Amino acid sequence: MKLKGLIFDLDGTLLNTIPVCYGGFRKTLLEFTGREYSDQEIAAMFGPTEDGIFKKLFPSVWKESLESYLVEYDRIHPEYAEPFKGVLEALALLQERRIKLALVSGKGPGSMKISLKHSGLGGFFEVVKTGSEERASKPEHLKEVLKIWGYSPEEVAYVGDMAYDVSSAKEVGVYAIGAMWAKTTHPQKILEMNPDVAFDNVQSFIEWIKQTL
Repeated sequence: MKLKGLIFDLDGTLLNTIPVCYGGFRKTLLEFTGREYSDQEIAAMFGPTEDGIFKKLFPSVWKESLESYLVEYDRIHPEYAEPFKGVLEALALLQERRIKLALVSGKGPGSMKISLKHSGLGGFFEVVKTGSEERASKPEHLKEVLKIWGYSPEEVAYVGDMAYDVSSAKEVGVYAIGAMWAKTTHPQKILEMNPDVAFDNVQSFIEWIKQTL
């Protein structure tokens, strides 16, 4: 196997930012609906970007609700800005081995900009693709990265922390890597999708890079 490029998800894969997403949504939904939403209720909305979610929930004030979300997201983020232990080492090792790196996330452009600002990860990635306002769209964006790079699916892997990440990779034909090191992930759901390989800690992922790439 000769991989030339690795594409990463962001939330729950490189950064522990799922709690930041929940916190931003919780405050904004309370502000605009008057009631508190559980993490489960918030997670059920995921798929479209934040822009798309707020356009559906609050058509007449979606810009105001999105701005409220981004302000809270930015406020909370510094506490969760540090990448998972070992992530910086892994990315540096991949760069050292001349592996191209990209991000494909379901986040909107506003929250992506904030996360890259606080984490300092932006410099690692030559391509960054955010989500769609209408629906979950990772397969489309994975294909876009392949086209930009001029690589075949067999030459690229996608690393993500959700079952949907694995299924998206398989749909496109890229190598599917399950990232199961975040407390917010559901390892069994990832494994049920039969990733090509999966890791429950970043150090094991680093060893795989050293032995495989």
